[in-house]
Amino acid sequence: MLDAPLADRLRPQSLKDFIGQTHLVGPTRPLLLAIQKDQLRSIIFWGPPGCGKTTLARLIANQTKSKFFSLSAVSAGKADVKKILAQAGETLLNQKTILFLDEIHRFNKAQQDFLLPYVENGTIILIGATTENPSFTVISPLLSRCQVFTLEGLSKTDLKTIVKKGLKSLKINSISSIALDFLLEYSNGDARQALNLLEATHKLYKTLTLKNLKNALQSKFLRYDRAGEEHFNTISAFIKSMRASNVDAALYYLARMVNAGEDPLFIARRLVVFASEDVASPTALVVANAVFQACQQIGYPECQENLAAGAVYLAKAEKDRRAYTAYMQALADVKQYGNLPIPLSIRNPVTKLMKDLNYGKGYQQYTKDSLLPDKIKHKKYYV
Repeated sequence: MLDAPLADRLRPQSLKDFIGQTHLVGPTRPLLLAIQKDQLRSIIFWGPPGCGKTTLARLIANQTKSKFFSLSAVSAGKADVKKILAQAGETLLNQKTILFLDEIHRFNKAQQDFLLPYVENGTIILIGATTENPSFTVISPLLSRCQVFTLEGLSKTDLKTIVKKGLKSLKINSISSIALDFLLEYSNGDARQALNLLEATHKLYKTLTLKNLKNALQSKFLRYDRAGEEHFNTISAFIKSMRASNVDAALYYLARMVNAGEDPLFIARRLVVFASEDVASPTALVVANAVFQACQQIGYPECQENLAAGAVYLAKAEKDRRAYTAYMQALADVKQYGNLPIPLSIRNPVTKLMKDLNYGKGYQQYTKDSLLPDKIKHKKYYV
C-alpha cells in the first residue's frame, strides 16, 4: 500500500475515525442510526468530490459485515453488474451484498433499469455516488427505491484535521500558516485535493512552503481529473466565457471538456441553467433545452456539434441577469425573515370565517400598491 496515493492510505477504517458529515453520521443522526440498527436500504450519496462518499460506502460495508463490490459507472457495464449479481447469490446466510456504484449518473437509462429488480428484491443494497443532482440523473423508479443523503464539502476545520493526518503520515513536522491557508482554500472542501497537493509538494520539494505548493500545482503529479479540480475549473471557464460573450474562449473550453470525455449531459445542463440565469431572451431556454434533448438522443461523437451550436448561440446572445439577481435577493429575505405574514387583502377567503377575518378584503386585481408582507413592503428586487 505504500505506492497507493496518500488519500487512499489515510482512508478511515471505522466510523469513529470518519471526519465530516456530522449531519448524517453524528450521534443520533439518520445514517448512523440506520447503520447501527442494521436497517439499511439502498442509498444515493449526492455531494461534491472529496467529501467522503466512497469512504462512507466502505465503512457501511465493514460495519454491517456485508460483502462489498465497487464499480465505476464511467467504465463498467451491464456485464460487470451481472458478475456481481452472480456472486451475490453465493453470500453467507443473512450476509448482505453491497454494490457501490461510483458516478452513478454516468449509467444510462437501460443500465439503471437493469439494476431495478435486484434493488427491489434485496439481492443487492445499492449505494450510488454522484456529484450531480440525482433528480435529473437517476431514473425515477430507481430513485424511489433509494434514500438520498446529501453530503457537504468539508469545512476548513475538517480539512485541517485531515491535512494534519497527512503531515504525520509523510513525517512532515511543520507547515507555515500561510501555506496551510493556501492549501485549505485551494482544496475548496475536497479532502482528496488537499492530500494530493500535499503529497505532490512533498515528493517534489520536501518542504511545504507557499511557493512550493504553487509550483507543485503545475507538476505532472497532478493530472487532469474529470471528477476533480480541473473538471470544475474548466466548466467555470466555459460559463464565464459565454457570460463575457467571448465565443472563441467558450468553444475552446467546450472542446477541452469534450476531448477529456466529459459527460455531454453535464455540459448541456449547464447550458440550460445559463440560459435562465444570464440571457435576456426566453428563446435561449428553448435553444438550451433542445441541445440537452439532442445530447440525450444522439450522444457522442455527434452531439458535440449540438453543444457547440448551443454555446455559440448563448455566448452571442444579449445578457441580462436581472431576473436571477432579483430572485436571489428575494430568497435572501425569505431566509432572513422566514415566512412573513401575507397581507390579508391577497389571502384566499375560502371559508366564512376567513371572510370575517378580512381575508381578501380590499383586493384589487390591477393595484399598483405593494403586495409584499408589511415588514418588507418597500423592497424592490427586480430593476
